[in-house]
Amino acid sequence: MFLTISTTGSAERPATDLGFLLHKHPEKAQAFSTSYGTAHVLYPEADAERCTAALLLEVDAVALVRRGKGKGRGGAPDAALAQYVNDRPYAASSLLAVALSGVFSSAMRGVCAARPELPGQPRPLRIEVPALPARGGAELVRRLFEPLGWTVTAEPVALDAEFPEWGDSRYVRLVLEAATLTLAEALRHLYVLLPVLDDAKHYWVSSDEVDKLLRAGEGWLPAHPEQKLIAGRYLSRRWSLTRQAMERLELVRLAEVDDSDVEEIDNAVAAETESESEEKPTPLAVQRREAILAALRACGAARVLDLGCGQGQLVQALLKDPSFTEIVGVDVSMRALTIASRRLKLDRMGERQAARVQLFQGSLAYTDKRLKGYDAAVLSEVIEHLDLPRLPALEYAVFGAARPRTVLVTTPNVEYNVRWETLPAGHVRHGDHRFEWTREEFRAWAAEVAERHGYTVEFVPVGPDDPEVGPPTQMAVFTAGTVKEEKAA
Repeated sequence: MFLTISTTGSAERPATDLGFLLHKHPEKAQAFSTSYGTAHVLYPEADAERCTAALLLEVDAVALVRRGKGKGRGGAPDAALAQYVNDRPYAASSLLAVALSGVFSSAMRGVCAARPELPGQPRPLRIEVPALPARGGAELVRRLFEPLGWTVTAEPVALDAEFPEWGDSRYVRLVLEAATLTLAEALRHLYVLLPVLDDAKHYWVSSDEVDKLLRAGEGWLPAHPEQKLIAGRYLSRRWSLTRQAMERLELVRLAEVDDSDVEEIDNAVAAETESESEEKPTPLAVQRREAILAALRACGAARVLDLGCGQGQLVQALLKDPSFTEIVGVDVSMRALTIASRRLKLDRMGERQAARVQLFQGSLAYTDKRLKGYDAAVLSEVIEHLDLPRLPALEYAVFGAARPRTVLVTTPNVEYNVRWETLPAGHVRHGDHRFEWTREEFRAWAAEVAERHGYTVEFVPVGPDDPEVGPPTQMAVFTAGTVKEEKAA
């Protein structure tokens, strides 16, 4: 994917000020990692009279095939041969929009520490996008950009120049020209309208996309004649989100008409509606702890091990429930245990509460008699931090030697990684993860462990259970049955 931004200038106001605005030096070619490839920034020309910055997004096509099975045309039903024929590496889309926001984030916010006066100065701009998907054709391109002050040239690209009778494709070559526009405004227009024209996104659209749309649309979207179409397409036609965006845009419009703040207008809205609109999604870590607590209560556990307790978040949550009478946190890292001790305020804890909790150092690669006799053990986001050859040692130490009645194991579902917009292609969620498993891989491992050690196992999704890629976290609940030796007898 390719896009250029050009401006003109003079000796008094050189065009190379574009380099300050973009925070990218004209004499350097730079590369940046993005969700699905590498973004390159370079300057084909840079002098006082004219300066052009080019953004070249080199898409990782293999990552698209492996991870692009969710929403958007990476795996959409209208692309039967998407595994083999895909426009994503070539045509501007939400991939390019995300690259724009990542590579030019300061410019999009209108921030320039070196020259703070520059972002607010309108300047002549010319933007070229050689290949832009336009569902709605050149006419829709003009309807979207012309109200924003752009002179639009949208040339349809023929399906095949050798066969003109086949007609035009849904792609256009786009040239936008504006005499007086700030760079921040131009970038925000592109960030919103590129995926709108493509009418698809490469990642799952959730409620936080409404906030992104309103931030990028500030100052121009509330008055745009195609506001409803823009909101609907940007939010992947999820009508509940579109309705929420339209309601908030209407508040902005009313505030502008009344020359008042949005908060003053919003005070007239019922309290219930206000709280719902401001509700933020529950963090995955919190959802994971809640799922673990629910599973522990369901199995009637009173004495619980938190194996790999880290900084003590789960131990802290367990202490709040008096049904857990004995809680032990174990970690190999003394630094983590020190932080956990401070978090729990062990030195100031009352005698009765202190009697319920212990923290001690230990490695899960070795058997430890201190771990025997407990109702339940939790391995929350632990196994993926071990090298695969060390997993059998952990397995025996927990399931064979310690053998609690219930074992809960949570681990990331790698299939869900495609939904994380900011996660670079081919990367795991944490730098220390040695592996991340698919649902099938995790179920196969858990079933083998259960069979070897006389447990039964059930699987519980944690977080939103996506119908295509599953939940972000997968949890296995192991319940001890009759020991194999007893069965043999």
